[in-house]
Amino acid sequence: MSAIPRRLEGKRVVVTGGSRGLGRALCEAFAAAGARVAFNYARDQEGAEAALRAIETHGQQGRAVRASVTSEAELDAMARGLEGEWGGVDVLVNNAGISEPFPLPLIAPAEWDRVMEVNAKGQFLATRAFIRGMIRRRGGSILNIGSLAGVRLIEAPVHYAASKAAARGFTQALAKEVARHGIRVNCLAPGLLEDGVGRSLPEHRLKDYVDHVPLKRVGTLAEVARFAAFLVSDANGYMTGETIVMDGGL
Repeated sequence: MSAIPRRLEGKRVVVTGGSRGLGRALCEAFAAAGARVAFNYARDQEGAEAALRAIETHGQQGRAVRASVTSEAELDAMARGLEGEWGGVDVLVNNAGISEPFPLPLIAPAEWDRVMEVNAKGQFLATRAFIRGMIRRRGGSILNIGSLAGVRLIEAPVHYAASKAAARGFTQALAKEVARHGIRVNCLAPGLLEDGVGRSLPEHRLKDYVDHVPLKRVGTLAEVARFAAFLVSDANGYMTGETIVMDGGL
């Protein structure tokens, strides 16, 4: 990862779903910017250990907590633990998410519920767990990771698109609610990236997508993570309630 300005020096950051993909890239970028970084993971012990090594490579403290974003009790315990150990959290990034590449007629109600539970309810539960401390300290920054599928008319699984559209509404309403406490809330909506949802697309669909992108490529995890480090920093102190699309100009 190329050099990142140390805009997060001394900050305490939590990333949900940090053991792989964009989550791991976010953890590394925040550590490179000077932050202590904690993250949760559900099952990927090997990935969590790799993410911890990436954080520690930059000379920062890392914490990996096995907790599900669908578990209120586990997230609350994680928040209490970090409050006790670090004295609080300055930044929360709601990154954890899942998708299944099915058309609507093939989506069972249980599959719809699962995607919404992780992507939408998980965002709510994690935010509720960590925002309490931010309110007490009268400051903080929350970044919700949305998707181009939640803001534009593109071909995407409807339950995934619906859950990511929820991230935009959640961002706007919460930003209005907590601004008086000095807390900023924004949403970053990337297009297809080199890892993640794009990997499940058939080759012809991926080619069609890239053909319509003016920059003629998908995004990289590192460049999205570097931009996220700026968005949550004090250098971006006058932005709240916004959804920023990062899609190569589509």
